[in-house]
Amino acid sequence: MSATIRIGFAGLGRMGAPMAARLADAGFPLAVWNRTAQTAEAFARANGARVATSPAALAAGSDVVIAMVADDAASQALHAGPDGLAEAADGRLFVEMSTVSPDHVRRLGAMLAQRGGALIDAPVSGSVDAARAGTLAIMAGGAPEDIARARPALAVVGRVVLETGALGTGATMKIVVNSLIHGLNQALAEALALAESAGIATSDAFAVIENSAAAAPMLGYRKPLYLEPQAHPVTFALDLALKDMGLALALAEAGGVATPQARVTRAVLEQASAAGLGREDMAAVVPFMRSLGRQS
Repeated sequence: MSATIRIGFAGLGRMGAPMAARLADAGFPLAVWNRTAQTAEAFARANGARVATSPAALAAGSDVVIAMVADDAASQALHAGPDGLAEAADGRLFVEMSTVSPDHVRRLGAMLAQRGGALIDAPVSGSVDAARAGTLAIMAGGAPEDIARARPALAVVGRVVLETGALGTGATMKIVVNSLIHGLNQALAEALALAESAGIATSDAFAVIENSAAAAPMLGYRKPLYLEPQAHPVTFALDLALKDMGLALALAEAGGVATPQARVTRAVLEQASAAGLGREDMAAVVPFMRSLGRQS
């Protein structure tokens, strides 16, 4: 099956690169494009892929085109900008795996459909390590036949593909999940600060929490970032968490849903970003909460 489906992959960042590498390893004919051309060229050399000269060229040489970029603006530029993917949409399936707004996904789907293409939104949940291992959870919205068309590729990067309904529902569920993750991140920061104020070592407090009823998978795979943040690379930038919470609150406002905890989470992320921590891992909320305590 893999030998007959040509895959185009746009966006070789922290999550995109290991996902694309898995597709290459699985034998899919793979072309890549990245905003920074040197990144695409280095990836292609390491993984036996072809570099496309533009998003339009990427789509023209592919059957299924996957996008993994930062936000709505990056996705819009990729698809609808000069030499964008939409220039070669006819007959192609596009898979938007970025964390973007449902409204953007629906607008994108309508534009691509007018040009003869089809779109599903299939964002993922999981760590960079999960991307390398192909154990991501994928939330897929769109027509069942389009999701089925993408499944051979999705099965390589994810352990499960959960169909969520119409186009845009995958993006909605990704925002829901990330809102919960960022809320847990904030709650953990406060819990550790509380334990530390009583003289309990951070590592001891974390050991209790990860073995308690409050444990969640993210505590396990993000443990090194909480305990030794300077010794590990960023896996989820704080400013991306702030972006996610903006999407969550916009979704809540549109649906008339009260989300007081989400508002607190965003407010703390805004303060931390303003303090210069935006490019740090979102685990930087832990030392940031300590600093707030010292100031009070």
